[in-house]
Amino acid sequence: MRIVHAASEVVGFAKTGGLADVAGSLPRALARRGHDCAVVLPLYRSVRHGKQPIAPTEHVLSIPVGNRYVPGRLWRSQLPDSNVPVWLIEQSEYFERDDPAQGRSFYQFSMASGQKLDYPDNCERFVFFSRAVLEALRLLDWWPDVLHSHDWQTALTPVYLQEVYRHHPNIILRQRYEQIRSVFTIHNIAYQGLFRAADLMLTGLDWRLFNHRQLEFYGQLNFLKSGIVFADRITTVSPRYAEEIQTPYFGNGLQGVLSERRDRLSGIVNGVDYDAWNPATDSLLAANYDDETVAVGKAACKAALQKRYGLPEEPRTPILGMVARLVEQKGLDLTVKAADALLNLGAASGNQAPWHVQLIVLGEGDPVYHRMLQELRERYPDRIGLTLGFDETLAHQIEAGADIFLMPSLFEPSGLNQLYSLKYGTVPVVRACGGLYDTIADCTPEALARGEATGFRFVAYTSAALLVAVQRALELYRQRPDQWLQLMRNGMRKDWSWNRSAGEYEQVYQAVVRAEA
Repeated sequence: MRIVHAASEVVGFAKTGGLADVAGSLPRALARRGHDCAVVLPLYRSVRHGKQPIAPTEHVLSIPVGNRYVPGRLWRSQLPDSNVPVWLIEQSEYFERDDPAQGRSFYQFSMASGQKLDYPDNCERFVFFSRAVLEALRLLDWWPDVLHSHDWQTALTPVYLQEVYRHHPNIILRQRYEQIRSVFTIHNIAYQGLFRAADLMLTGLDWRLFNHRQLEFYGQLNFLKSGIVFADRITTVSPRYAEEIQTPYFGNGLQGVLSERRDRLSGIVNGVDYDAWNPATDSLLAANYDDETVAVGKAACKAALQKRYGLPEEPRTPILGMVARLVEQKGLDLTVKAADALLNLGAASGNQAPWHVQLIVLGEGDPVYHRMLQELRERYPDRIGLTLGFDETLAHQIEAGADIFLMPSLFEPSGLNQLYSLKYGTVPVVRACGGLYDTIADCTPEALARGEATGFRFVAYTSAALLVAVQRALELYRQRPDQWLQLMRNGMRKDWSWNRSAGEYEQVYQAVVRAEA
């Protein structure tokens, strides 16, 4: 099949989160399975000055936005380490404003106070991009079987496909567009692309669509809802999350729309790029190891990590690792509330020779959590390592050097760090939600005996529940090292590769193409 992926960020070019990993890794995996794939994304400032070479094409765009036509141009590149073409939509006023030094990202800018705000023209920017994707197909004469759009920034593409392009005045082009099926993926339902009702004028779509069953959402224009309603098939990034978002607790107001379309909704767990995340070949580590040599290799990585942060180099002191955006979703409030108890678990155990826990956190986000973590480090300078910011090398080294990885998320559509942790023999402690529920098998005595256990789960969103789960993990770590080693190996031997994910997406594409044939 021919598949085009439309996304606002793609790893290797532009990235703020897991969406970029999917949009960059899934097309490569599909191509390895014999499919003809391409990717479309905006030409940001950082992409123009990035490592991946880009080149202009002769194709120019003129896209209706409101009452004017906005010019653009197509550039070409390809996904790193592949032959998958990448088509970049150039429109400098819309997309070349990102500059971290000035506090400007792809979607937001920072005030002097540090507060982040959405760009006021985000609706206009992604109306342009969504229509440009469909125009690019015509200019390139590259007609896919499936147009796969990702998150709210491209959610209007299935709307335009159905309402505009399948009614193209040119009969040949109309037939081409009529043959394209649409798939839309929700990566995080908390981000919906909500705009004023008056902004519908920018889309060029008929006002008849602004009703509670289609584009309207409590008096606003909702991009994400639009994609859900108009796409031929909907996917999200784990089976559990597909169930959760049909409930009021997780649905963010869209649970009714999703329940109505549940027969077209699938959940597929994201994959891991094992070329980049594999302790046996990872050049960023102090020592390489696999499931057979994990005990020796991980010990070397642990010592290097303790040295890097100036922590006591104690081989049997357990390290709890956390690599995350420092925001409420990631359970930072639970971690901070539980920190004193966590860091003093050994002393509270009544052992004659008290042992301690070390905690290492890497990430950036809400200044409130920055301050909380800095205060903790000041209280426990010999037990806490903290890096505020993101460092890819450190992310790998924490995965390899930590004994336990914390993911106490409020919600987690799919999650990637727990999958990295499994591969690196770092036992995850997770809250049982979304993709964390789907990918981590709780370490009960029965599951451990069957060789199925891979980590520790808890349900209640409380610091007490997190503490109990960590205590369970530490008990096994300290008292039954042979079983702990088996638990590590169970996780390392799991297959969470992109090839597995691509096979499930392949089934979705085949089903939607057959259904509409």
